[in-house]
Amino acid sequence: MIQTPVWPPASVGALQDALARERYVAERPLAVSIYLAAKLRRPLFLEGEAGVGKTEVAKVIAAALGTPLIRLQCYEGLDVSQAVYEWNYSRQLLEIRLLETTADLDRAAASRELFTEAFLIKRPLLRAIEQTGTYPPVLLIDEIDRADEEFEGYLLEFLSDFQVTIPELGTIRAIEPPIVVITSNRTREVHDALKRRCVYSWIPYPDFDKELRIVSSKVPGVSDRLARQVAAFVQELRTVDLYKAAGISETLDWAAALVALDHGTLDADAIGDTLGLLLKNQEDIDSVRGERIQTLLARAFAHAGS
Repeated sequence: MIQTPVWPPASVGALQDALARERYVAERPLAVSIYLAAKLRRPLFLEGEAGVGKTEVAKVIAAALGTPLIRLQCYEGLDVSQAVYEWNYSRQLLEIRLLETTADLDRAAASRELFTEAFLIKRPLLRAIEQTGTYPPVLLIDEIDRADEEFEGYLLEFLSDFQVTIPELGTIRAIEPPIVVITSNRTREVHDALKRRCVYSWIPYPDFDKELRIVSSKVPGVSDRLARQVAAFVQELRTVDLYKAAGISETLDWAAALVALDHGTLDADAIGDTLGLLLKNQEDIDSVRGERIQTLLARAFAHAGS
């Protein structure tokens, strides 16, 4: 019998079970934050290093509920036209040219016709408040730390009212506010005013047991032995002073690559051949190669019990 998803979930444990069915391992501190954000109907603000699973939280919530995921990827220079809406000027211009061929052109009516929904390009924030269904959509505002502070100011207003005013059309309000997940890699400090409106949670790098569970559940065909060795090696690798430590996403890519290469166990040659899946900086790769791989591998084997 198929269970109908419930949002907000009945308990923290029920939430963890729902996430686990989508193969997401959520420890209690994170699960409590997600649960409270749902119960209090407030945005969830997730902060942590790149690759620790922040974006995945929004994806698995949407998957668990069977509701759309609407993603706004932030970047420097992001403004209302990219985030909320803009008019399709090229289509409007084409329409103007067609109207000009009409002998009995009513210019006032033509002007009104040009500023209707048919010519409106809806960006993520507008789509999120217009979407209707059994459950509201999940709105993922990804890497807010990459956007400018001016956009943060606009976002404060949006999250307070969940409405958008378009001068030519009026104010559009959400019937049911979206489920909002905001992520930050902390490349800069996000203003406290935004964080205060959210339920905040820091996602750290996983410990060995959690990373092992993630690898075992996410990588098809990985043996228990290889999964343990992979998780242990990455744990040891994160103790090294590197420009950029490997995140969970890199761990999963690396484990999948080892399976694809038919490696049933780790050795120095396999690691050396595939370091580019774990580390994305040449200086980091060079600093790990050679004897350091052997040292880390020995410590990983001891950790994994191999």
